[in-house]
Amino acid sequence: MSKFLIEPHMRLHEWVAREKGYFEEEGLDYEFIDLATKKDAQAHNIGDKRGAYQTFEEGRKSDVSSACHWTVNIAASAGHGQIYTGAYSVSPCGIFVHPDSGIETPDDLAGVPISVGHQSGSHYSTIQALEQYLKPEDINLSFNDGMLWARMEKLIDGEVPAASLFSGTYYFLDQLGFKKIAETTFMMAGMITGDIDPETVAKYYQALKKAQFDIDLRPELYVHYYKEEFPERFHDMMDLRYFGPGERIVFESYSQKMYEESREWVTQRDIFPDGDIGDRAYDEARYIAAE
Repeated sequence: MSKFLIEPHMRLHEWVAREKGYFEEEGLDYEFIDLATKKDAQAHNIGDKRGAYQTFEEGRKSDVSSACHWTVNIAASAGHGQIYTGAYSVSPCGIFVHPDSGIETPDDLAGVPISVGHQSGSHYSTIQALEQYLKPEDINLSFNDGMLWARMEKLIDGEVPAASLFSGTYYFLDQLGFKKIAETTFMMAGMITGDIDPETVAKYYQALKKAQFDIDLRPELYVHYYKEEFPERFHDMMDLRYFGPGERIVFESYSQKMYEESREWVTQRDIFPDGDIGDRAYDEARYIAAE
């Protein structure tokens, strides 16, 4: 049997579980890969309108991967994997601008290009947050600036006027004095790819549950792991005392109600072209977890 492939996703849990030996405690035979780590931020610029959903279409390397729940939901409904319904997580996220930009409130973002990842958490959550303030035609999303690290770098270098950033990048922009104009916190979900034994998946999530306890109790002991995924250019600039725990895993069910209401929200906003949203019902799209 091949090893269970684990890849971090801009969160602390996998790093903490490896440090503490929780995967071994649970009897998980695993391999740790860190493909998200980038020495160069622009290596994370994978092109116009390629985002989290497209990586599921192409096939991710890890056995369990994470992305915003909207994308995991739609990808699972289209048969690109199965959504893990035994837990979900919540990540801090916000729209940031330069402190001297003159942008003071979300209303000031009308017509301003906001860098987001196409069909990624930043895409959906920016709409979700700003539609309370702006008409749909005034929300100007830019998909041309790459994914997380690439658009963070472009904002810092003044190449874009606004960007949506989450987890460690959220804390870093706050540390540097960038202004958070809107809070856009969003849910994430897990995707199971391939024919993975439910007991193996249960071991993985049990290890993450132990890691969550450690992060809740003493986050300052583990925020150094953000450097494992940040581009090297920014390491000397990072003051980890500003950084918080980031994404938090909630060990409750990602329910049928969540699944169906999220699909309806995405459909109403024409985020996917007609025909691209799969028709698998909740019971077909979900992964049956071991008790």
